[in-house]
Amino acid sequence: MTETQRKPSLIEALIPIIFLIALLSLNVYFFGDATLDGSNQIALILAAGIAAIVALRVGYRWTHMLDGIVESISSAMSSILILLLIGALAGTWLLSGIVPAMIYYGLEILNPTIFLFAACVVSAIVSVATGSSWSTIATLGIALLGIGQTLGLGEGVVAGAIISGAYFGDKMSPLSDTTNLAPAMAGTDLFTHIRYMAYTTIPTFAITLIVFLVWGFMNNSQADIEQIGLVQASIQDKFNINFWLFLVPAAVIFMIVKKVAAIPALLIGSLLGGVFAIIFQPQVIETISGIQGNLFEASYKAVMLSMYGDISITTSNEMVNELLSTGGMAGMLNTIWLILCAMVFGGIMESTNMLRTITSSIIKLANSTGSLVASTAGTCVFFNITASDQYLAIVVPGRMFAETYKERGLKPEVLSRTLEDSGTVTSVLIPWNTCGATQSSVLGVSTWVYAPYCFFNIISPFMTILFAYLNIKIRRFTDKDK
Repeated sequence: MTETQRKPSLIEALIPIIFLIALLSLNVYFFGDATLDGSNQIALILAAGIAAIVALRVGYRWTHMLDGIVESISSAMSSILILLLIGALAGTWLLSGIVPAMIYYGLEILNPTIFLFAACVVSAIVSVATGSSWSTIATLGIALLGIGQTLGLGEGVVAGAIISGAYFGDKMSPLSDTTNLAPAMAGTDLFTHIRYMAYTTIPTFAITLIVFLVWGFMNNSQADIEQIGLVQASIQDKFNINFWLFLVPAAVIFMIVKKVAAIPALLIGSLLGGVFAIIFQPQVIETISGIQGNLFEASYKAVMLSMYGDISITTSNEMVNELLSTGGMAGMLNTIWLILCAMVFGGIMESTNMLRTITSSIIKLANSTGSLVASTAGTCVFFNITASDQYLAIVVPGRMFAETYKERGLKPEVLSRTLEDSGTVTSVLIPWNTCGATQSSVLGVSTWVYAPYCFFNIISPFMTILFAYLNIKIRRFTDKDK
């Protein structure tokens, strides 16, 4: 900090936050589910402008803020690339019949009563195996959402079940980046962190499964067997449905389990989807490309179009038509716009110490172990809302609270668990967070619509706070440890 700079006061640091919350509230009131079409992006840019004005007033130069913006956007580049590749993967997996095959066979074995429970469990298993909630939702999740809608279930609750399971797996998998990041920030090791997380995570997941099971039994909607048959017939009429198609998702899961990075794994999965489309769906290739009699030209055009643009398969069944469409990479651009605007706001708030001012004020109020854990959880949620990135919601509170936990005699796994229970899982509930924006775009369901049904994500921070206040499984340093 230079001589001309001073630390922002708490009131000054809160001005951009209050302004942002006010604009976002107005957007929800006036635009409803369409807030991601542009109004939230503008709100973030305007709030960033207010933050810049406050920062200039306390002595920060614009060049310093610009460096913070660039650094913030750089931290999100990996997420942006993954998002683009997810768009490409969704396109080629539709073209090749992989997603339609998942829907077709899923309708054979699932029914409305157990569907939400089963969707949550299956998503959790795949996410534990892959270590990636994003990959799970972008592949299996899309198919499960289609099955759930066909069974007459609301898209919000179906998406909530998928996301709940995916984030349980992401949180508990040793392959997950956030599961490795949290103990690194707190100062403990990976497997100590995972074992200690189980105390709060397993009860939370059990409650979530019970809720979805009870929901299924209380659900009044009945699957129309005849309608399901018509959906399957419509899919089979357009696609060559067979089990060979599942080799592609199996290959992607295998690559991620073998710790192949997400970007090359998703790219390979997209290309394999294009190859399988050429092999198994030549009639779909001709329909999408509009070219007949020249397989090479038709294949090249159809695969490229599926990766970057809008494609849709038209059938006689309107419900099926809604399921068999995708926007490719282009369909993700609105979400990328949102992420960039969020990173601009977060970059200014972080680089000018406004976020640090707010969180340091919170620490002063934490007198007991329960209040310290509650303050940490609240700070993680706060960073998910303001910095718009789950990694910042883990890294910054982790750095800030680490010394305080040691001074209070708490072992680092108490902090690492709190970071995951609050930072990782709540990110998907924020529409302008990279996670919330991505999953909303991938599933085609507004964050406002699915968030109330993400029971695992909602309960997790309250569970870790409850354990702290009741002093359940709170590890402290002994004299020997010291």
